[in-house]
Amino acid sequence: MRFIFLLIATLVLTSCNDNSIDNPNCQFLLDLSINEVVNLNLPQYSQLQFAGNSVYLPNAGNGGIIVASTGVDYYAWDAADPNRIPSACSVLVNSGLTATSSCADQNEYSLVTGQALGDGNLPCTLQFYRVQVNGNTLLISN
Repeated sequence: MRFIFLLIATLVLTSCNDNSIDNPNCQFLLDLSINEVVNLNLPQYSQLQFAGNSVYLPNAGNGGIIVASTGVDYYAWDAADPNRIPSACSVLVNSGLTATSSCADQNEYSLVTGQALGDGNLPCTLQFYRVQVNGNTLLISN
């Protein structure tokens, strides 16, 4: 019985896989400590109270943070393109619930799922940050 338990535990632990570590293309972003507060009562964030909108928070994360509202939930993503070496064009520009890099390849991502959109076979998803809602305040952290 002990042998079976040990065998199952070994199989479970060795079957876990983190693609971002195995894929060298997913190591462009730094793992930074994030602790941001967004007050939805302030005019610059008021559009987050409506579904389908997003705002850009500069000076946080690798390339800033994009916060998106679906009307039900809020999502926060690092604004740096995870599939590119950091550069001036690799900071994503948000528009509604999508974000696009201004580089020649114009990688586009969903601000709901973090997945790449379009025909490109991009291996990395956007870096997600946790969002906690406390009244009219969003607490963004990792």
